Amino acid sequence: MNKVCIIGASGKLGQYMVRHCLERGYEVVGVCRPQSVGKLDAYNDRMTIIPGRTNDRAVIEKAVSGCDGVLTVLVPWGVDYYSSGTAQAVLDFAEPDARLVFSCGWHITKDGRDQYSRLFTTMLAVIGKVARLLRLVDIDDQVEACRRIFASDRRWTVVRGSDLEEGESEGLPVWSQHVGDAILKSNRTRRIDFGLFMVAALEDDSLIHEAPAIVSCASESALSASQDAGK
Repeated sequence: MNKVCIIGASGKLGQYMVRHCLERGYEVVGVCRPQSVGKLDAYNDRMTIIPGRTNDRAVIEKAVSGCDGVLTVLVPWGVDYYSSGTAQAVLDFAEPDARLVFSCGWHITKDGRDQYSRLFTTMLAVIGKVARLLRLVDIDDQVEACRRIFASDRRWTVVRGSDLEEGESEGLPVWSQHVGDAILKSNRTRRIDFGLFMVAALEDDSLIHEAPAIVSCASESALSASQDAGK
């Protein structure tokens, strides 16, 4: 892995991914909205920044050219197919053998075998409906984005994050194929470590065509699972 594109580089998760990639010595290209370029001032002499909407196909085509890996934050802003447009552009224009790693939440399911609490599904439905009525967020479009990724034969991984918190790194998160597994019960991950997992996935071929649901390796549920495995 030599050159990596980060789509959504100016957000909190994106900035952590920029840091992790630079620490690994990767050449970094970042895409972010023009009004957010200033958020990358700390890195602008160490990376290439391409201003533009992440669902702008011309912007994505330029940004991913020559990149060995593409890290994409699937943000469901607005109601103009932002997530699915972003995902489709990456799938269409990334280099043929590039590793493609996308981020989303636990609500995405690849095979329908995830188990969610009634409270989770009710809250998701209510929040999604209200956000769409206000034309702020379209959760269904993030679902559509992931449907397109799952149907692709590209070398993809979709990383599904738990509830996120700030703080110092606790290490590389652990993961499970399905929400509802005991190891995920704590439902918390440091945002810096979400970024760490995304970057690590670039060179982990065992995650190709997987949708890992992650949780902090220092969470109670992860530690408990580790202890049980050691018995």
